[in-house]
Amino acid sequence: MAKFLIRENGPLHGEVTISGSKNAMLPIMAATLLTDGKCQIMDVPRLRDVDVMCNMLRRIGADVQEDYDNNTLYIEATEITDNEAPYALVSKMRASILVLGPLLARTGRARVPLPGGCAIGARPVDLHLKGFAALGAKIVEGKGYVEAVADKLIGCNLYLDFPSVGATENIMMAAVLAEGTTVIENAAEEPEIVDLANFLNKMGARIKGAGTDTIKIEGVEKLNGVLHNVIPDRIETGTFMVAAAITRGNILIRNAVPDHVKPVIAKLKECGVVIEDCLDGLLVRGDVNPLVATDIKTLPYPGFPTDMQSIFMAFLTTVQGTSNVIETVFENRFMHVAELERMGARIETEEDRKAMITGVEKLKGAEVLATDLRAGAAVVLAGMVAEGETQVSEIYHIERGYERFIDKFRALGADIERVEEKVKE
Repeated sequence: MAKFLIRENGPLHGEVTISGSKNAMLPIMAATLLTDGKCQIMDVPRLRDVDVMCNMLRRIGADVQEDYDNNTLYIEATEITDNEAPYALVSKMRASILVLGPLLARTGRARVPLPGGCAIGARPVDLHLKGFAALGAKIVEGKGYVEAVADKLIGCNLYLDFPSVGATENIMMAAVLAEGTTVIENAAEEPEIVDLANFLNKMGARIKGAGTDTIKIEGVEKLNGVLHNVIPDRIETGTFMVAAAITRGNILIRNAVPDHVKPVIAKLKECGVVIEDCLDGLLVRGDVNPLVATDIKTLPYPGFPTDMQSIFMAFLTTVQGTSNVIETVFENRFMHVAELERMGARIETEEDRKAMITGVEKLKGAEVLATDLRAGAAVVLAGMVAEGETQVSEIYHIERGYERFIDKFRALGADIERVEEKVKE
């Protein structure tokens, strides 16, 4: 087992380049199963989750060639040899459920064990299954798995009870090869949905409305291979923006898309952070004004992203005044609170959905856990401004979702290292 050791450093300074989006990359990889043509995907982040999905596609029958020197993947699913995703891989990553729609559309059958991933909430797959059933599939739910079978998928109109990103992606991928027209209402509007739709349209799909709450898909008979560049990771962008703020630093963030992080920009500005949209990217300065408290409430896009909640909360523990954080997307996304409190943060929670944070003068280094991917990033940032040394365990969560995490922060001046823990006998 490995851990991060972080010692208090001064303000972070310099430049960082944002990698391709993990949350856009995974559904795009799954979508390559919809064609027997060769797909070339550029700006691929080197992440554990991407490695898991590569192995998943190989087990299903795709040929996957990795060229990480050029951040490129080549995927060719000439023949699907297995309609069932293996539990050993699905248990490692929740996004594995995204192969269900492409397999169903391509072969008429798909079986997937119920997925794993970060323990931040129930995140049931019922909306995915509801969509497949509306398209004409028979759904079988067994002990620990779901199966969908259909001789032919037929376009339909359906309304999602919640704008689920995963369900929108899965249904959209199934519908592109369905007969007729499918309309998804109350669809998720995230940039990752738009990127997937752009990828599918390049392949020959007919999708309109991605990025709005209503997506219209006209089914086609066949899709082709394609070349595609993945969008930059907006959560990594937000993480480095908050890193500049919490360390009172000055960071130029390259390859950032300002429109994708509007709510994070707005809230940081409310706290007194100076942010400039320049030709080379986003310049974020936490060293200009005294920083003060603000309130945030997570919402589906274009609201404040739930993936930024824990990271922003770590920052709020260091500013003057009292902030309120309300989590509306996941019911168990305050596990990082106990870890921040170990470091001296003053946080009062109410029913795991509301938190009141009173800024402290100084956090203290401590032994903490990365309870999930974004909570891990949060305690790392807190450790950069905490007095003494902070040890972060269970860092595999962090390495699932951030490319070259240590290298990028060390280049900005962070005092952080990765060490192997000695196993106790």
